[in-house]
Amino acid sequence: MAGGDISPSVTPVVRVLLVEDDATVRQTLARQLTQAGMTVHSAGTGPEALEAYAEQPADVVLLDLMLPGLSGLEVCRRLRGIRPDLPVIMVTARGEEHERVHGLHAGADDYVVKPFSTRELELRIRAVLRRREPAAAPMAAVLVDGDLRLDMVARSATRDGRPLSLTAREFDLLAHFLRYPGTVFSREELLERVWGWHIGDASTVTVHVRRVREKVEADPGQPTALVTVFGKGYRWDGLGR
Repeated sequence: MAGGDISPSVTPVVRVLLVEDDATVRQTLARQLTQAGMTVHSAGTGPEALEAYAEQPADVVLLDLMLPGLSGLEVCRRLRGIRPDLPVIMVTARGEEHERVHGLHAGADDYVVKPFSTRELELRIRAVLRRREPAAAPMAAVLVDGDLRLDMVARSATRDGRPLSLTAREFDLLAHFLRYPGTVFSREELLERVWGWHIGDASTVTVHVRRVREKVEADPGQPTALVTVFGKGYRWDGLGR
């Protein structure tokens, strides 16, 4: 072995697709995330983002809402059509609360508000990906309620034998409720247990509960499985009751 200058190879754990129209911000974030041990591919417009993902699939997408060519919301919807469980983190400006809600409806798992630190962004990325990792020793390999079935290893969901298209966060939220039927959880508790946040915007939970209801309830406007306990939070009462 000549010279002893062969160093161990490092395999990047996280592949990030960074979509940001500001070239300076894009280059700075790409450099900082690379220094944090991630592999970063960048795009400056909506169409470029879709092309970049088609050429090089990512583990997580960091997606600015305000993009030329195609909005971040539309990019998110189209990526969800390609891979429903793809983790997507939206980037919004302070004061764009309505845009954040639209982003969550479009399928985003999380969001960060400008300005933010690179450390915060790195933690958010790793937290989203951690929720996608199967547990080394899952509490149950399969969760079942009526004709609803969640495979915790394959991370797949079916209803009456038909696949349910759930985002990563929707899957985690539904799995949490199935594990604890009849238990009331506040939005703050769900943020901590499902999102891993000790502090965060509780409206994120509201949006995700609404999306889960749209996929499992016969009448999402009058839910009977995932019910609201006014002033307390949410409870899973089960299907067919």
